[in-house]
Amino acid sequence: MTVSYENYRRQALHQIDNLAKPPGSLGLLEKQAKQILLAWGTFHRELRPKHIIFAADNGVVQAGVVAQLADITYMQSCHMVQGTSAVTCFCRSQDIPYEVVDVGIDSADAVGLDRKIARGTKNFAVEPAMSREQLVQAMATGRERVQAAAKEGINLLSFGEMGIGNTTTSAAVLTALSPKKMSWLTGFGSARGNYKLLFHKRRVIAAAIKAYEKELQTPADALRCVGGFDLASLCGAMMACVDEKIPFYIDGFITATALACAIAMKPAVRDYALPSHISREPGMAQALRLCGIDEYEVPIQAGLSLGEGTGAVLGVTLMKTMMYAVCHMATLDGINQEAQDRYDRRKGDETNG
Repeated sequence: MTVSYENYRRQALHQIDNLAKPPGSLGLLEKQAKQILLAWGTFHRELRPKHIIFAADNGVVQAGVVAQLADITYMQSCHMVQGTSAVTCFCRSQDIPYEVVDVGIDSADAVGLDRKIARGTKNFAVEPAMSREQLVQAMATGRERVQAAAKEGINLLSFGEMGIGNTTTSAAVLTALSPKKMSWLTGFGSARGNYKLLFHKRRVIAAAIKAYEKELQTPADALRCVGGFDLASLCGAMMACVDEKIPFYIDGFITATALACAIAMKPAVRDYALPSHISREPGMAQALRLCGIDEYEVPIQAGLSLGEGTGAVLGVTLMKTMMYAVCHMATLDGINQEAQDRYDRRKGDETNG
């Protein structure tokens, strides 16, 4: 830590602590505002957010782990590009720019930015989801999009994803990362209440973890064997945020799993990662624990489970409000001086009177 950064750190923390309010009374908003200022390493006059969505299909849907048609990945990604999905409506309402990055949708044409690695991953119930070369390419795509955002002057990112079957890939990756390989980490996904599908999904994941046991030595191995292109791109993007000094909001279970991989590969990522909400997926709490994040550090408790980055964008919206206050609120130093001046005037009036 350089002396100049230490000076900046003291000034940044004082800027939040000196706001005209009882210390800590804005709770997690204060904590996250401090984290953003410290991640920047220099003061920015305004918050300039952007939302990035990585979209891809997952071959494991061929194993019968989802109730929806895989074609929904393509159709919903098109709606995102058009601005008619939930997350892009959230973005448009708050003037937050966004982009959809096609890293593996199963279509001949690209949806959004064309970074297609393949038309979906392989079915990990039969073979590893991707090759080592594809993993590297996916992670590099995530890094490239963060670097592009930095060149645009973006100083706060939020991440989302789109891909039928990606709660299954996320649960599989999280299971591989967890010491006891717990089956309960796998939840319903979008098929809430469908216990038959849930138990099948758990069996598919358990069989894959056993089949790739000798290969699953690192987080990168987990992404390659049982992950998805979206997860790998998210992981690469999160690690790039450290180099570009851009803090970022994660969304729910899927992005939390990607974050767990990113932190395991590059521990400094933790200082840049901001949780937004708690997903209903049972693995969410475990993913956060692997990231060193306690559930009480998550500001939004709204029962969200949509994905796309909807919770992450809401987190950005809260922070836009908080940062406006940081820049425009009166300060304790100022209000205390004003009170002292008023007191002195009153005492003077009493003495003269």
